[in-house]
Amino acid sequence: MDDRLRLEYLEAMGIQSWVCREPVADTVIVATEKKVVRAEGQGTRAEPSAVQTALPDDVTGLGWEDLKARVVACQACTLHQTRTQTVFGVGNQEADLMIIGEAPGADEDRQGEPFVGRAGLLLNAMLKAIGLERGQVFIANILKCRPPGNRDPHVDEAVCCEPFLQRQIALVKPKVILAVGRVAAQNLLKTDVAVGKLRNREHAIGEANIPLVVTYHPAYLLRSPDQKGKAWQDLLRARSLL
Repeated sequence: MDDRLRLEYLEAMGIQSWVCREPVADTVIVATEKKVVRAEGQGTRAEPSAVQTALPDDVTGLGWEDLKARVVACQACTLHQTRTQTVFGVGNQEADLMIIGEAPGADEDRQGEPFVGRAGLLLNAMLKAIGLERGQVFIANILKCRPPGNRDPHVDEAVCCEPFLQRQIALVKPKVILAVGRVAAQNLLKTDVAVGKLRNREHAIGEANIPLVVTYHPAYLLRSPDQKGKAWQDLLRARSLL
């Protein structure tokens, strides 16, 4: 992409500068399925072991079509009672960059695709700013069904959906994961640390230690455009890791 086009996309995001002005911290946080290795003073997310859930059958080894069929038929939590349809995920199934958000909203619930509407348009512009098209990445959410009223996912709901998301990550084998928003970052890293403290740090998840970059959710950036400069720094970090 030439500089003129990139500047146009940056302008659409509201970014006026290409310079990363905040130092990059050298703290490394590695999250696995069962534990979180963290720097001193950081909080950890409550373990969901006491929550009663109807976990889906083992999805290990399933391919894309069988996995999607299992998601469509899932009734592991009460969200299946209020959804219009499940939102499985979309994009390049062999993408270098995987984007993970929190949960479907009203538009996503109607269309069956993550990150549509105004937030989706901004996400598209953010990707174009680092030279990527939407179809080049894989986009998924922590939850596959919309929570009523767009509330935050409950712990038991995230636990029910986690096997599906982990299988998607295993199938994509991304070089980098971009966690957008508090819910996605905290669930993936098994922590309750705020996004502002999680971003601008080095993280890795899973047995493959996949680098994970934390940034703000596009919906938040629409409400707080003054934070877009920080999101641009996060995008630069993700691009540098690809």
